[in-house]
Amino acid sequence: MNLPTHDKVEIDKPSKVLILGSGALKIGEAGEFDYSGSQAIKALREEGIRTVLVNPNIATIQTSEDLADEVYFLPVNPHFVERVIERERPDGLLLSFGGQTALNCGVELDELGILEKYNVRVLGTPLDTIRTTEDRHLFAEVLRSINMDTPRSRACEDLESALEAAEEITFPVMVRSAFSLGGKGSGIARNVEELTEMASNALATVPQILVEEYLEGWKEVEYEVVRDAMNNCITVCNMENIDALGIHTGESIVVAPSQTLSDHDYHRLRSVSIRLIQHLGVVGECNVQFALHPHKDEYRIIEVNARLSRSSALASKATGYPLAFVAAKLALGYSLIDVPNSITQVTASCFEPALDYCVIKMPRWDLKKFRRVSTSLGSEMKSVGEVMAIGRGFEEAMQKACRMLGVGAHGLVSARDHFEEENLEELLVVPTEERIFAIGEALRKGWSVDRIHQLTHITPWFIERVGEVVRCQQEIREFDLATLPEEQLRRAKELGFSDNQISRALRRETPIEPGYAASLEVRDRREELGIRPVVKQIDTLAAEYPAQTNFLYMTYNGSEDDVVAKDPAPYVVLGGGAYRIGSSVEFDWCAVNAVQALSRSGHRTVMINYNPETVSTDYDSCDRLYFEELTLERVLDIFERENSQGVVISVGGQIPNQLAVPLGNRGVKVLGTKVEDIDRAENREKFSSLLDDLGIDQPEWRELTSVDDARSFAENCGYPVLIRPSYVLSGAAMSVAHSDAEMESYLKAAADVSREHPVVVSKFIAGAKEIEWDGVAQDGKVICYAISEHVENAGVHSGDATMVFPSQRLYLETSRRIKKISRLIAEALNITGPYNIQFIARDNHIKVIECNLRASRSFPFVSKILKENFIDYAIRAMLGEKVDPPAKSAFEFDFVGVKAPQFSFSRLKGADPLLGVEMASTGEVACLGDQVEEAYLKALLSVGFSIPEKGILLTTGKIEDKVDFLESARKLQQLDIPVYATKGTHDFLKENDIETRVLKMPMRDEEFEAGSDAMDAIEAIEKGLIDLVINIPRSLERNDLTSGYLVRRKTVDYGIGLLTNIQAANLFVDALWKIRDTDELMVKPWREYC
Repeated sequence: MNLPTHDKVEIDKPSKVLILGSGALKIGEAGEFDYSGSQAIKALREEGIRTVLVNPNIATIQTSEDLADEVYFLPVNPHFVERVIERERPDGLLLSFGGQTALNCGVELDELGILEKYNVRVLGTPLDTIRTTEDRHLFAEVLRSINMDTPRSRACEDLESALEAAEEITFPVMVRSAFSLGGKGSGIARNVEELTEMASNALATVPQILVEEYLEGWKEVEYEVVRDAMNNCITVCNMENIDALGIHTGESIVVAPSQTLSDHDYHRLRSVSIRLIQHLGVVGECNVQFALHPHKDEYRIIEVNARLSRSSALASKATGYPLAFVAAKLALGYSLIDVPNSITQVTASCFEPALDYCVIKMPRWDLKKFRRVSTSLGSEMKSVGEVMAIGRGFEEAMQKACRMLGVGAHGLVSARDHFEEENLEELLVVPTEERIFAIGEALRKGWSVDRIHQLTHITPWFIERVGEVVRCQQEIREFDLATLPEEQLRRAKELGFSDNQISRALRRETPIEPGYAASLEVRDRREELGIRPVVKQIDTLAAEYPAQTNFLYMTYNGSEDDVVAKDPAPYVVLGGGAYRIGSSVEFDWCAVNAVQALSRSGHRTVMINYNPETVSTDYDSCDRLYFEELTLERVLDIFERENSQGVVISVGGQIPNQLAVPLGNRGVKVLGTKVEDIDRAENREKFSSLLDDLGIDQPEWRELTSVDDARSFAENCGYPVLIRPSYVLSGAAMSVAHSDAEMESYLKAAADVSREHPVVVSKFIAGAKEIEWDGVAQDGKVICYAISEHVENAGVHSGDATMVFPSQRLYLETSRRIKKISRLIAEALNITGPYNIQFIARDNHIKVIECNLRASRSFPFVSKILKENFIDYAIRAMLGEKVDPPAKSAFEFDFVGVKAPQFSFSRLKGADPLLGVEMASTGEVACLGDQVEEAYLKALLSVGFSIPEKGILLTTGKIEDKVDFLESARKLQQLDIPVYATKGTHDFLKENDIETRVLKMPMRDEEFEAGSDAMDAIEAIEKGLIDLVINIPRSLERNDLTSGYLVRRKTVDYGIGLLTNIQAANLFVDALWKIRDTDELMVKPWREYC
């Protein structure tokens, strides 16, 4: 490799570096930091530097055994990080690879004098630069001092100054929070009322907000910039938001490279970016966001993220430039000329990528899961994940992205109307997750490009591209499959139409049947005509060098493949797709470990995934990576093109698992458990019948044929009942019905979400304990297993439950019977590979509620506690190797792990933060301790709780919950923490000699006599008297949630800890009781526990 030469600068390398992770995945801070943190560790390890990682997210690749030298599963806050520094004595600290969480912690450590005390050097971008970019006022001052344009603005530290600033700037104004991630606390305020609410909520959690002019209708453009300590600077990628300014870039559809900038605008903004970053002194990677006037020659700089961000992960995957790896090397003092580009293998890192393809990033939302949530999009993030699609043209990439979201869209346009014409205007004016589909429908109904542009402020060029897709679909409608002209079919494929989408657009005499038959007919016809996709590399070398990259995509806009099948034939691993509630980084851990296990067994590997936030889509994870759809059509294309030996579908969660039967029907070898056995477990009716045959107890159930049928079942067994569709993820449309009315509305949702599969209703057993079995079997014989218990009783989705492993409070007899049942099921289904069974137990009676023949969300957790990689066992079993069971048992452990959920309710305006059978958490952490209370307290501190000192608000609805909490209330009284209680709870505790201060619940004035001086609960929260709320609702029925909802919502908006489950609340109080001081919480690395 001939790289440019220069006099190498002597590098003063640290011997040990501390890296701060970002903690649990949350809205605004997700899997991109697993990717960037993992790359940073690899870069340092290549230099012979020891690494210490603090990150409580046990589900990540970066917390795996083979990366950092020491891993601490601890909260990323100054208290714990100082203790790690004291113990480990690192001489360097990396802050840029753990998002806003790591950055804020680093700034605080510096301000407390801890870095100076222990002589720890911050590597990469200096702290002063970080402070400048994070402090909105300082940043604006710097921009003005170097004559760069920025919106008129004022930094405010209280409501009064915010209102004054808005009056001076004039409404509407944009509000932005300092030191926050994902636009948290920001938004557009059009009047005093909106500004008052926004500023009050933001200032409850951050010290400063910026009130600035709102540049309505301006374009938003981003540049990813890399600079080294010698002042060499390049731009790696520029990106353009399809939505106009006002929607957070994480919420916007983004295209790379920009499509509608003039050459003048592109080079001008590039030059401004480089000048700005050189002036600020960033070392490593950063992101510059611009507002650009659509018609005049004007720009404004919105912000700089002086760290790796969501956009960095996208830019890195879109360009084949290893941004995080390079940034870590530059942080050590290397120059861009010194560091080779490890992806292209032929250029130095100073070579700017050139793109001959189009990349679309589209956010994935899960707003439909939340009751009362606001669905409008703005400057505060609500999306839980994203997809990245690649095509030769905009239309092709856009259509792929729409399907990748997994929200039921067949592409950019649908064969049927989804919106009423009278609602279309509002859908275009108010941005929601459906707006891009509404544009297609409006065009189909004859609306003009100009009219849509006026309503949305989206650049006309983008709307015209959607129009191309609409026209093509309308032309297809004139034909049936037999008469569809070859050139029309080819044109549709070039514009990104899937076979399924074409089959639905064709003229038909009878409605299309559920299943894959119609789309497979199109496939067969297309192949008959020789219309097949070609494989292209992500080639960013502008033909100056031959491309080496293993990043691939498929397109119909080409005539030859860039790569051909190689021997030996590879195994294909299907990844997990977009992060969403229910399928997140834990499945990426499983997918990466599957690829590594196959590689260790001497096999070539191919990964299919389209999530840019993941490690599985990194350049060094597998032999070939296809950034492609996880659909039957695309998996068959790749399987055939690669002459694959077989496909692994059991490590990516429910998305690949759904392809088991259709792939099997097309003759594809699915590794592990047979396809028909997977169907017997996933189809709830078949699985329930199997349990009956085996004599294994389960809750009463019935497969439904009608609403009347459901009513008669509920009458016989009594409410509450649980409604469960088949083949779903994260309890989608799963509900507990307490009445006929609830039953009816839930049944409709379940039928909508799972049309092709039966809906099952079963008796819901209240007050039962939930237990999970994670295991690996080979030919029906169990190889390894883990039994975990939930802290919360049944009724909270397993993904939202607090999980304890090894289980601490199970009877020996219960564990024995769970093992026996799990072995019976493994044998009956002849399982080979990973599987998970969920049980409920009450009064030592055990019932099976669910079985999944795939890796579960808890596989990384139990694997890391046991230090036995369950995925490695599973892959070896699936390959038919002889696999010996592990030597050690969980009974030998003298420590415990607790996995706790991370919720992002503060982002989801209006959503009721109440847990139920449908999953709501966006991430998880796990911490270790010598006893369960210690591990649980660390875990809660890791997800944003604080130790209550000011006051606890207690409201328990049912008498059973009041009684359950009585002992905990006595402990709180003795801990000298002020306890406030609502009327019913206060009276009950008073009768039991426990003093509390009574508060009024909103909308319940009748509980107090006229003239009562009792304070309102909402007022107490707003005044800062409360730092923990325990709100146990009387019932989960919808009509009983009004006053409790207002308190819960206010709690979340003010960033206060909230517990809505009685078992979790009791365990938290036990932990506070046993551990009086956080200094008693042990700071030990993972290695020492295991």
